[in-house]
Amino acid sequence: VQLQASGGGLVQAGGSLRLSCAASRRIFNINRMAWYRQAPGKQRELVAVIMIGGSTNYADSVKGRFTISRDNAKNTVYLQMNSLKPEDTAVYYCNVAPIQGYDYWGQGTLVTVSS
Repeated sequence: VQLQASGGGLVQAGGSLRLSCAASRRIFNINRMAWYRQAPGKQRELVAVIMIGGSTNYADSVKGRFTISRDNAKNTVYLQMNSLKPEDTAVYYCNVAPIQGYDYWGQGTLVTVSS
């Protein structure tokens, strides 16, 4: 299974972007789907997660601005990012964690927010 992330780009502060991450085929027994990000010189951090039951959780830095969602029929997870700030600049990675076995990772999509 491959995860293809898209939707990154250059946006001005205050703008919006929507990231998508599509799986090449259905992934069974998913525990959770998530977005991580890694800014230059920093460790990768969890941005948002959606559990198999639909509950969500967000990093404090993005609460109220970002929304994670999924479309099971399309094997796709989304991240709607509003009110973007320069500190949101990073490479964003999607992640799918099965109940058992190894996680799947997307290749990353770059988000650059200019001030």
